[in-house]
Amino acid sequence: MVRWAVHNTDRSRIYDAQMKLFFRKYGEAGPPMVIVHGLYGSGDNWVSIARELASDFEVFVVDQRNHGRSPHSDEHDYPSMRDDLKEFMDENGIEKAVLLGHSMGGKTVMFFAEAWPRRVQSMITVDIAPKPYRDLALQSNFAANHAKMIDAMLEVDLSKMETREEIDRALRPSIGSGRIRGFLMKNVDRDQDENFQWRINLQALRNHLDDIFDGLDTDRIIRNGGITGFPALFIAGAKSDYIQAEDHELIKSVFPAAEIVTIPGAGHWLHAEKPELLVKNIRYFLDR
Repeated sequence: MVRWAVHNTDRSRIYDAQMKLFFRKYGEAGPPMVIVHGLYGSGDNWVSIARELASDFEVFVVDQRNHGRSPHSDEHDYPSMRDDLKEFMDENGIEKAVLLGHSMGGKTVMFFAEAWPRRVQSMITVDIAPKPYRDLALQSNFAANHAKMIDAMLEVDLSKMETREEIDRALRPSIGSGRIRGFLMKNVDRDQDENFQWRINLQALRNHLDDIFDGLDTDRIIRNGGITGFPALFIAGAKSDYIQAEDHELIKSVFPAAEIVTIPGAGHWLHAEKPELLVKNIRYFLDR
């Protein structure tokens, strides 16, 4: 049973509900496009990109489970997020769409594309490959960093915080980067009593970090000829290590129609760091 924390007029109430993803819509003309954010993010992070694309597409920007204004659940893995996306498309009458996903959201659309390729018009993933990231996490201490960040957020007693500056100071000893703290604190809002609260389901994310690092069953997919039936674009950040040179062969084996482009000067958060170049590459790919 899903636990749904309502984030509108009465944020303190908890409902049992289906996983009805919160979304925003931009544009009325053109084919549907669904944008799926990454870990700790929300659709809010992609609004400016959606508005840029809304002249040519009917753009839906969703909040994934346990993020933003969408329902919370104890489960958080790619089969669940894949099914959430299908449920969203079914309920909104979207038979086929351009799917654009960043990082964790990119994995979500890849899992969707494997399950229902005929419902994919085109697939665009931003700075993520179909591989599992557990080895990278161990080599770079990436997993420990995520666990440390979530633990730091869980340890902050928001009921005692009166300002966002106090929350920032409480996180600073564990999360030294002001940019990362600022990104994480986009998930702080206030309840109906004006007390601070986390919008993301921190405990579920902490419990499922290993699932979040998971990848597609690439060996099986390659043996079966790859995932086909639609064009695919993988966009990498030149300063990011999420898509490395040795990943290109794997990407093209799993998605035989894939193209790979790298945006210079960009790290993992391309939509924030190089939004103009990101939109330019998306448009060029889709126009063709």
